Amino acid sequence: MQAALEVTARYCGRELEQYGQCVAAKPESWQRDCHYLKMSIAQCTSSQSARPVLSLLRPSRSVFDRTRQLWATVRSICAASCSALSRCSHHVHLQLWRQSHFLPPEDSSDCRKTGHE
Repeated sequence: MQAALEVTARYCGRELEQYGQCVAAKPESWQRDCHYLKMSIAQCTSSQSARPVLSLLRPSRSVFDRTRQLWATVRSICAASCSALSRCSHHVHLQLWRQSHFLPPEDSSDCRKTGHE
């Protein structure tokens, strides 16, 4: 994000300055009154001068997105494993309690399903 702002400032500094002045001058209504200047920044960044530099920043964003997706997958796998381990440890605790009170053991199919016995 910082790199994109720096490139925008370099190639579209005049548009950024005008937008900043408008926002500062109209604190109550800047979103409405300065919208056309915001659009001029967008048009400038998509122009021929800024586009090649900004396009170089896109691959790093895709790497960031892939990394974020990978961590989300890892988190969901770990959450499922932790949940299974928790169910199984609860079952083991219950079996030990039943055994200490001379009660017959219950079926341990919960642990076998998850691979934790």
